[in-house]
Amino acid sequence: MKIIDGIENVKQNLPYPVLTLGNFDGVHLGHQAIFRMLKERAREMNGTSIVYTFVPHPMRVIAPERAPKLLTTYKEKIKLIEESGIDVIICTNFTKEFANISAEDFVTEILCNTLNVKEIFIGANYLFGKGRKGSPELLKRLGRKCGFSVTIINEIAFDNIVLSSSGIRNLVAKGRVDEAMKFLGRYYSVEGIVVEGAKRGKSLLNTPTANLLTANDLLPKDGVYAVTVEIDGKTYGGATNIGHNPTFGDKKFSFETHVLDFNGQLLGKTLKVFFVKRIRDEMKFSGVEELGTQMKKDIEDIRGILKNHL
Repeated sequence: MKIIDGIENVKQNLPYPVLTLGNFDGVHLGHQAIFRMLKERAREMNGTSIVYTFVPHPMRVIAPERAPKLLTTYKEKIKLIEESGIDVIICTNFTKEFANISAEDFVTEILCNTLNVKEIFIGANYLFGKGRKGSPELLKRLGRKCGFSVTIINEIAFDNIVLSSSGIRNLVAKGRVDEAMKFLGRYYSVEGIVVEGAKRGKSLLNTPTANLLTANDLLPKDGVYAVTVEIDGKTYGGATNIGHNPTFGDKKFSFETHVLDFNGQLLGKTLKVFFVKRIRDEMKFSGVEELGTQMKKDIEDIRGILKNHL
């Protein structure tokens, strides 16, 4: 797969370009279905499947106060699209100048003149261009002039629920990670680097935890989770606590993971945490002893949940 950073870096004519465009946050099952259609059509025509996307999310430029917390970092989004088997990803740096390009100019100058696109696959509700004036109907009209066809994809549902990035964000924010998994096609994950924490886990509770610093926007609701943890290519079970450690009166937010059956140094390592199921709310206990007892119970429960996941 080829990644082109910026439309200005498209230096060659791509064979029979078949394209979809959008933000594709989460690369959920709906996005994956579109990618499959794209790849099949490109294969039929001996063409090139292209995903055209943006960084940062357009709302961060147009209306930062309304920008969503994203399911995936840019790096993870590109990796997931790459794993889907798409031939080319074109990523445009979304700036205020780019936001001011009219829908007609975007189609004519970029899709037609630069890419010479032959077919476009687009969701029925997708809007683009200055003021979000571009629509699938506009694409169809301009396509008749420019020589490309447009396939409009109706909403894709799973279990009678329409797949959407915003809906999945809502599930994750509420801690309903097992439900989010059904729509993502994988467990929701967060990657982080292990940094120095309060060191209470090992010294006070005999349960060492890795304190993670992450670039991910969206963490699940505060609480305790059964997770799997990827470390140096190996997968372990884990117990993750998200919150403010109320037993100790902390005000600082923490994202901590106890890795089951792991003996070794984690400080400085990159961990990828996959959220399997929420166990309970974060709670304030009377002291270290009561907290320690609850943690042992949590870990026992988590081992039971994870027995078929490792």
